[in-house]
Amino acid sequence: MSPAEAAILASGLAVESREMPALIRRVARRMPADAAAVRAALLEVRRRAWIARLNDLTNRAGRPWVRRADNELAAGETTELEPEDATLLAALDAVLARRFRALGPSPEAALEAVLAELTESGTQALSADRHATLAREVAGAFGLLGDAAAPFLDAVGGLEQRRRKERRDAESAAREKRREEVKRLKAWEHSLVEFRAIPALLDCSEKEAARWIAEGLIPIARRIPQRGGREKWEFDPAELAPLRRAVPGWRQEARPAAPVIGRGTRAGNAAIARVAALDRYAGHFATARALNRRITLVTGPTNSGKSHTALDALAAGESGMALAPLRLLAHEFKDALSSRGVLASLSTGEERIPVPGARHLAATVEMCPFHLPVDVAVVDEAQMLGDRDRGAAWTAAIMGAPARHLYVLGAPEAGAMVKRIASLCGDPVEEVSLKRKSPLVAARGPVPFADLRPGDALVAFSRREVLDLRAELVRRGKRVAVVYGALSPEVRRAEAARFREGEADILVATDAIGMGLNLPIRRVVFSTLRKFDGEERRELNAQEVKQIGGRAGRYGRFEEGVVAVLAGGGSPETVRALLEAPPALPEDPRPLVQPDADIIANVAQEIGSDSLFGVLARIKRAVLRADDPNYRLADLTQAMAVASAIDGVAGLSLLQRWTYALCPVDERDNGVARLARWAIEHGAGRPVAPPSAGRLPPPERAGREELERAEKTHKRLVAWRWLSLRFPEGYPARDEAMAETARLDRWIEDVLRTQRKSRLVA
Repeated sequence: MSPAEAAILASGLAVESREMPALIRRVARRMPADAAAVRAALLEVRRRAWIARLNDLTNRAGRPWVRRADNELAAGETTELEPEDATLLAALDAVLARRFRALGPSPEAALEAVLAELTESGTQALSADRHATLAREVAGAFGLLGDAAAPFLDAVGGLEQRRRKERRDAESAAREKRREEVKRLKAWEHSLVEFRAIPALLDCSEKEAARWIAEGLIPIARRIPQRGGREKWEFDPAELAPLRRAVPGWRQEARPAAPVIGRGTRAGNAAIARVAALDRYAGHFATARALNRRITLVTGPTNSGKSHTALDALAAGESGMALAPLRLLAHEFKDALSSRGVLASLSTGEERIPVPGARHLAATVEMCPFHLPVDVAVVDEAQMLGDRDRGAAWTAAIMGAPARHLYVLGAPEAGAMVKRIASLCGDPVEEVSLKRKSPLVAARGPVPFADLRPGDALVAFSRREVLDLRAELVRRGKRVAVVYGALSPEVRRAEAARFREGEADILVATDAIGMGLNLPIRRVVFSTLRKFDGEERRELNAQEVKQIGGRAGRYGRFEEGVVAVLAGGGSPETVRALLEAPPALPEDPRPLVQPDADIIANVAQEIGSDSLFGVLARIKRAVLRADDPNYRLADLTQAMAVASAIDGVAGLSLLQRWTYALCPVDERDNGVARLARWAIEHGAGRPVAPPSAGRLPPPERAGREELERAEKTHKRLVAWRWLSLRFPEGYPARDEAMAETARLDRWIEDVLRTQRKSRLVA
């Protein structure tokens, strides 16, 4: 081979098709043993161009169901040196036919799977013509050609027409309901009057009106912030009119309470607030209030034995429940009770494992059974009370856990809010403060990347950074385990086990390790002391550094735990100051509360509306004043977005729509739109198929794109399984969903076990 020919091959540059046969003949004459290798190398170079050609051909033909991976396989199966477009497309058709047949046992199932894949990838809905083209391709993959395909094509075409109509009708009905509710709210707002109108409405003086407002006898319908911290108060005439007959009594020394405002007053704010009663939230939990509860508040840093103390007490009770923040920790509680000889059932959002004869339950916080009295209950990670997304679930669990003895566990920062909740419930509190069993110290200096050693946990704050750090460590010959939020509990557990058992030297993780996952970590090293919290990029606070850094120095394995920062990621002095900072009081000590199904139903009846969006809008406006001394309303933004999307779905009741609004979905992954599609199918009486990741490459060939697709599908399956427990008739294929979940768990775990350089770590 000439130096020029060798340079061409080594460079990887494309060789013109017309030059390839001549080049191979020259090589074959001079170096017969290398001719086949040269041909293979040249084919590999040319395949890059064929993939680009196929991508262009399929895009111009409007075939969004063709993936790049399909084109890569088709190009890989082409052996001609100068293939025509028709040859490449024939190879692609064969690849697609195999893929379609692998998606389901019938053309109907395969077509549904392809449409689901397109939907999950964010592809716009297919036009009628493109849907028909896809249906023909699927039919051909199953050997249905010509007249034999007609029944199938007619059936799926008719179904697609019905679905399009249902989507249009649902969207139109939802828009109309929202318009009606907005119109109703605007009419109510326009009817409000200012303070100066009250004397005429109640036949009183301004001084009397001001006093009665201060005493809470006259309800304020709306408070409008003004400059300088002032407020403009507005009042609902419909709420004020019935109060006129109470005025003589108010003027007497012993004033009766203001009359209850019921229906017939245009469902004013006071009536809605009375019905919802979120300002008297503790009273919602009748079973807990009927018990003579006592609360033991156990505070302390990580590795102080809080869980061990409470679980011993729980196991000693005749009945009980352990409420955890994560499904992974609910499983750990179940195992911990089992190790103490106590049978326990399991209940999480998407999973139920009943154990015959068990009188104990391990569950996630949101699954607290409020009507099942027990001897002992444990609520873990009470500092989550301040979480803007899930804090209301901790409020409900601590207020409503129907246990004679309730153990509440958390960081010292949680103590003030737990005591506040206990006082609202009228429950006595005993506080137990635990100390860390092994010291936690800040490293003297920053840690160079090259100095990361076995037993270290390197903490980052995004999935991308975790995988980048993993890639660099693998490149340097380290064995790495990873833990981040997008991984399922099963995969997190498997990765943690690899680190625990010495199969991995270093753990790279997000702050997901800050909750649970007791690991033999010698040193926690932060890659940075800044994080994006969903709204802004900010500095870590003391509680976060203590919670995450506290995972270092597992008692019984290390004499002390060390907390450090990677060189270039921040100052060791900052780490030391945050570790030594006293517990911080919450910015707002009032616990978060949110409506439940009973409140939704009662408010809907009060305002005479079947619109979930309208009910939530009225609750947001009327139920809790911004200055309520005891509670604050949880963020209803996502619930209102779901309500707006599904309010027009025929066949679903108000409370069924409320259940959809509670389903855990990721808005960044088109979660609301996906819920709306599922709801339409459910409302129409058709079974909703579980999400599927389709064909996955061998783990050693997986890239980040395939890994992310598998992770997203897994999270969609969590939402599907959550709904299947609540609507088994609409989501019947639970075994299929469980099998796909298990397949993804195994595949993701195998991908993360791959330690050699690959597309994942490139």
